[in-house]
Amino acid sequence: MSVFQVELKKVVDDSYEIEIGYQLQEKLIDDLKNGLVGKIKKFAVITDSIVKELYADHIVELLLEAGYQAKEFVFAAGETSKTRKTKEEVEDAMLEAGFRRDCCIIAVGGGVVTDLSGFLAGTYGRGVPFINYATTLLAAADASVGGKTAVDTPLATNLIGLFNQPEKVYLDIAAWKTLPQRQLSSGMAETIKHACMADKEMFEFLEKHMEDIFAGDREACEYIAKKNCQIKYAVVMKDEKEQGLREILNLGHTVGRAIETVSDYKLLHGEALSIGMIAQTELAHRLGYMTEEEKAEVKNLLEKAKLPVEIPEYIDREALVKKLYTDKKVRDGKLRFVVEKGIGGIVEFEEGVFATPVEEAVAREIIMNMK
Repeated sequence: MSVFQVELKKVVDDSYEIEIGYQLQEKLIDDLKNGLVGKIKKFAVITDSIVKELYADHIVELLLEAGYQAKEFVFAAGETSKTRKTKEEVEDAMLEAGFRRDCCIIAVGGGVVTDLSGFLAGTYGRGVPFINYATTLLAAADASVGGKTAVDTPLATNLIGLFNQPEKVYLDIAAWKTLPQRQLSSGMAETIKHACMADKEMFEFLEKHMEDIFAGDREACEYIAKKNCQIKYAVVMKDEKEQGLREILNLGHTVGRAIETVSDYKLLHGEALSIGMIAQTELAHRLGYMTEEEKAEVKNLLEKAKLPVEIPEYIDREALVKKLYTDKKVRDGKLRFVVEKGIGGIVEFEEGVFATPVEEAVAREIIMNMK
């Protein structure tokens, strides 16, 4: 018998820029001309049926005018498209169109588009570069930055995917003005989550300026875009692959992701997260980490953002309790929750441990007693 040692030690620099601004399509083209993805000349622009006409068509036009090869690949808008089937359909269409390893993917859209496209880029031809052009607040706050990519399954959201960092992220704040109120509110849920876990000053800013954000006030929108990136990357730079610290970004998501799935995606991600945030404040209060007043502050801010704070009547609460076990933080069959500490903090239960086991009976009681 022979044993061979395969030495593959390497240092990989996956650093990239996040550019925040308005109408960044031409800046994207300039960056490509200046070597953002090297000598690549062929681009697959992946988008959804809503963003296609709003932004993606124009980006394709600019690419063609600049002398690049470009083709759009469009799927139906909505969370129900974030599946292995959609990924397969886009992959097959790209293969049929002649796209190989010498291409780059540009994801133009919200969280569903950036999640699916990043996952696809990581597996297509065993990996091709990709760029995120985020057009929603949810994508700007969470999905398009950080390198998490995934698709949903019938069992739960985001269970199949990989960590894959983009070449660059463009956060186009101008695109937020095209969003329906419900989508804008959904994006605010991740923004509020960031404030709850890491920045009391940001929380207070949101309390004072929610109407300004919804009105598209430039200063207020730029503030939350920058704050979201700063908070998320302070975490991701220390724990890219979610070995410990990055779990804090899951605040509110144990119940949030479960209720999103049980609702059959009638609830948007941010709406489900909002309800999950209410559940986690109750847990934090029971464990002695939040006061009644702090619980009320979080609830009031979520309501100010026009987000739901009650479990819809059509949700089967027993099914919701069972669905909690699909959460990625579950260890040895036990539920684990990230817990907020006051406003702007997270409980570290021991060094490097930011999620704590919670008995099913406790989780059930919280869910059953919620409005």
